[in-house]
Amino acid sequence: MIVAYLVNQYPHVSHSFIRREIVGVEAAGVTVKRFAVRPPGADIVDPADRAEVARTRSLLGAGKPALLLAVLGMLLAHPVRWFRALRTAWRLGGAAGKRLRHLIYLVEACLLVRWLRECRAEHLHTHFGTNPAAVALLARTLGGPPYSFTVHGPEEFDRPDALSLREKIAGAAFVVAISSFGRSQLYRWARYEDWGKVRVVRCGVDATFLDDGPLPPAENTRFVCVGRLAEQKGQLLLVAAAARLAEAGHDFELVLAGDGPMRREVEAAVHEHGLEGRVRITGWLSNAQVRAEMVAARAMVLPSFAEGLPVVIMEALALGRPVVTTFVAGIPDLVRDGETGWLVPAGDVGRLADALAAALDATPEELAVMGAAGAEAVRAAHNAATEGRKLAALFASGGKHSDDAAEPAPRLSIAGGA
Repeated sequence: MIVAYLVNQYPHVSHSFIRREIVGVEAAGVTVKRFAVRPPGADIVDPADRAEVARTRSLLGAGKPALLLAVLGMLLAHPVRWFRALRTAWRLGGAAGKRLRHLIYLVEACLLVRWLRECRAEHLHTHFGTNPAAVALLARTLGGPPYSFTVHGPEEFDRPDALSLREKIAGAAFVVAISSFGRSQLYRWARYEDWGKVRVVRCGVDATFLDDGPLPPAENTRFVCVGRLAEQKGQLLLVAAAARLAEAGHDFELVLAGDGPMRREVEAAVHEHGLEGRVRITGWLSNAQVRAEMVAARAMVLPSFAEGLPVVIMEALALGRPVVTTFVAGIPDLVRDGETGWLVPAGDVGRLADALAAALDATPEELAVMGAAGAEAVRAAHNAATEGRKLAALFASGGKHSDDAAEPAPRLSIAGGA
């Protein structure tokens, strides 16, 4: 079977989980063709991601002549489909308040349909319920193959109406949630008759993490926070919590592994609190470098305000590193307070500082027990090869395959009366 993947930008520094998923799907016998809306950025540092660049075709990278010829060809060959897709793009754009942008999505869909026919793709899968899912819906309207998409959150759940999430689900063969929480949010915004399309296939980690963990605890006072430096990741509050640790006399080191739009603000906060000797910002790292930072830390910390279910938590737990994180979205599906890490309310600097202090006070034996429990939880539910096989089965069956991780919606009996 030939399946096409469409991602807004691929490869990307924060999309290693998509690459692992594709590898898992291919290992299950599916041929995967890679497509992206945009060309990859200049910040690709991981060798495995660099190898994906040559395997991926970019719609916008094809140039204006190719896009315009695709539109003209579709209009002349299939005018009824083209005008139907135009109406759909206009409607979706009206809901989002971005009609011009959705007309661009229609242009992209015309070229994508041509490429899908050339490679004989039987199914199209996208990641995120944002613009890739809109392009997939329009491509289907133009006569392209059935499509599905994986919803991660939180963006899709923050503005489901503007993203026309209900309509995208209705047009899909099936929709993937990455956690039980994510499935519940899709149930909120899908028509009940479409609940049966919603499946759970989890993001996973590969042998790089699964085969080596859990590693012995790092007997030091270092924390690592892996993530884009952005508002929703909470690094500014983490710096404030670190300042409280310093005021209380704790010895510690904090590594912020990543980069992003709030780097200047984070650096200013570090300077304001006098933490230059304790806090280090690495910039973008390769997967191997991220792994090394995790191994070298006592625990990972991720104080996010909004998430889906972060893959970096799976990676840290697989390596035997407990996690200090927040009660957000799908995180409690994996992190169990007091067993595999410490869970705190999002936005609470005091509770975050207390959890960090508890992690510093934990003995090596306690850290080892937590690390082993975390590694086992990841091995059981987040193996990229296992999840890839589940997704391949869904592709082959058009979403009708069912198992414990991708069960259909429950049948409800609703009785009326006083």
